[in-house]
Amino acid sequence: MKTKLILSLTLLLMIAAAVRAQETASVDGEGFIRNWLVLAPIPAESEDSGATEIGKQQIKDEAMIKPKAGDKVMIGGKEMVWKSHQTTDYFVDFGQFVAGGQTEDVVGYAVAYLNADAEMKGLKLQMGSNDQAKVYLNGKEVLKFDDTRTLEKDQNAADNVTLNKGLNVIVFKVANQKNNWQGALRFTDKGGAAVKNLKVMPASQ
Repeated sequence: MKTKLILSLTLLLMIAAAVRAQETASVDGEGFIRNWLVLAPIPAESEDSGATEIGKQQIKDEAMIKPKAGDKVMIGGKEMVWKSHQTTDYFVDFGQFVAGGQTEDVVGYAVAYLNADAEMKGLKLQMGSNDQAKVYLNGKEVLKFDDTRTLEKDQNAADNVTLNKGLNVIVFKVANQKNNWQGALRFTDKGGAAVKNLKVMPASQ
């Protein structure tokens, strides 16, 4: 009886966690996005250069994608599923997300839907990554890094960025060659202060 009760409680907790991941959230205290829709791992076609992979489109018209949790896509003859993911730190840990899957010579996508109460101009979009990365904001490429490195906060910045009033779509693509596979994004003002009044929506509204 106790075993059944424990199993039932565990199942309820798992369901509750999944529901929370689908609900509207906020960026964290430093402005980092912690709620994403993730698709990974996508095996790289070349083991020699993540820069080559970051320049390719593993998904057609990747700049314009607007997935929902549970959406399926065929990549390299394999069906993959978009999943909601809430990070445990300021960055997306793709290695943690795939949990035992391939983490080297790979590419992953993370999509976030941000809601702004009003238009916000003159912002900086700050990116950190391990290794190569590319960011699209509302269908336009705004950041790209094509070398290897370890993750740090705010390694690259796109200046004079505008967030529209209402929905804004971020597509964050991160390639990894060896070891850790991570990415971090946030918006700051010109002086580097975090933009905190942003909501993260569960899917395109």
